[in-house]
Amino acid sequence: MEKLLLLGDEAIAQGAIDGGLSGIYAYPGTPSTEIMEYVQGSKMAAERNIHRQWSANEKTAMEAAIGMSYAGKRAMVCFKHVGLNVAADAFINSAITGVNGGLVVVSADDPSMHSSQNEQDSRFYGKFAMIPILEPSNQQEAYDMAYQSFELSERLNVPVLFRITTRMAHSRADISRHEVKDQNKLRMPLDPRQYVLLPAIARKNYKKLLSTQPAIELEAEQSKFNAFIPGENHDMGIVATGIAYNYLVENYPNHQCPFPVVRIGHYPIPRKKITELYESCKSLLVIEEGYPMVEEMLRGFFNVGKPIHGRLDGTLPRDGELNPNIVAKALGFPAAGEEPLAEVVKNRPPSLCMGCGHRDVYTDLNEAIKDYSAGRVFSDIGCYTLGALPPFNAINSCVDMGASITMAKGAADAGLVPAVAVIGDSTFTHSGMTGLLDAVNENSPITIIISDNSTAGMTGGQDSSATGKIVDICRGMGVDPSHIRVVVPLKKNHEENVKIIREELAYNGVSVIIPQRECIQTFARRKKTEKKESND
Repeated sequence: MEKLLLLGDEAIAQGAIDGGLSGIYAYPGTPSTEIMEYVQGSKMAAERNIHRQWSANEKTAMEAAIGMSYAGKRAMVCFKHVGLNVAADAFINSAITGVNGGLVVVSADDPSMHSSQNEQDSRFYGKFAMIPILEPSNQQEAYDMAYQSFELSERLNVPVLFRITTRMAHSRADISRHEVKDQNKLRMPLDPRQYVLLPAIARKNYKKLLSTQPAIELEAEQSKFNAFIPGENHDMGIVATGIAYNYLVENYPNHQCPFPVVRIGHYPIPRKKITELYESCKSLLVIEEGYPMVEEMLRGFFNVGKPIHGRLDGTLPRDGELNPNIVAKALGFPAAGEEPLAEVVKNRPPSLCMGCGHRDVYTDLNEAIKDYSAGRVFSDIGCYTLGALPPFNAINSCVDMGASITMAKGAADAGLVPAVAVIGDSTFTHSGMTGLLDAVNENSPITIIISDNSTAGMTGGQDSSATGKIVDICRGMGVDPSHIRVVVPLKKNHEENVKIIREELAYNGVSVIIPQRECIQTFARRKKTEKKESND
């Protein structure tokens, strides 16, 4: 088959398409976004009629993928690591229901928090759910794992967690494709009650999941993605997982490590290979991207009879992303010199785009709220989060998707009146609507600003589920129509917008202000496309 030069994300997408994918469900979030975007742009996916539309949030994506699996088709769901938190209810229960068509859950972790609010390790979710976990070390493995993961899922009757990290997602390499598989035919579950998790049925399903563990462990033990690599120097044995294996071998000529290595890309961890390594070496070094999950497990397996080094004892940093230099220090090599960055190339703080409508929203809000005490504006995840930085310094919180409205409500319940929530249109339909319903049910004295730029701007301008619907949603949820105010955030409207915000701040109930102006980036792309089409 042909070779392609692909990002890790794109390799996963192509592997899934070639592996018989019928539907992909996702919510955009760095570093996972390009998986869905690749499928959306794939001519092959269009010809095969693969479902490839963004979902409103990660939970709806996960549940829709379970539904496609129920119907016998192969489904993939993709999000970043914090998105797995949103999908966790359905994800954990999918291990109890089992699958009909293959079901693969891709969670892209972000160590060092390049664009995230934490650096949690999704492998713990897979271990918690007691299902197989795949973790590629390179783009070819990412393709191969995606290609084979549906059959693994169907063979074991469980979903498969596919864990990647930022560097894997966004680095590029050649991949060789395999023969394209046909999509599954529509077929109903053989057990009509498989997906009915009433307690009596769930208990039986859970026992079945437990009884499947030996088969899941055997698959990992025999997996080609796990390997025992002999070495001549037995002073130390090394366990390297996923992309951390690359960081290890890059420190040696021709990638030949002198120590014995167990390379892990398929979990549960292969106990026989690990035991062979432990028994033949004086100590172990565990190199893994993320939390010290494997290191903790090995300490339990062997009761720390021999030294086991890694993130827990400080041999490797407890936080942040690994790289070859960090691993070199753990191996005892002299620290590579790192020249300080010249002033001219130092990172600059992120900022809202010039011409962004959020800029005018914050200018208007700061003017309108200046007569009140500070610290009463709550926000959450999106481009608009940059309003926390100079020159605006306009928001006081950013915890998780949708938290702005519920935190404002809680603060108002505590007596902080007025309280303000600033949320984007995509985040509003992701997880803000239920908070609005809570506020409406109690007529909380909060002012909600839904800054509507008609896109999921922070992740590159994907379609927003809210476009053209926000006013109707707010009315349908019970907001007084006279306190739903639509404004246009432009400098020429500053005085009028400030007046409207002040009026709603003074209102003793739920009010919603909707500044509507298209994202400057999607506007520019749309105009460019329209110009090209007119010229053609």
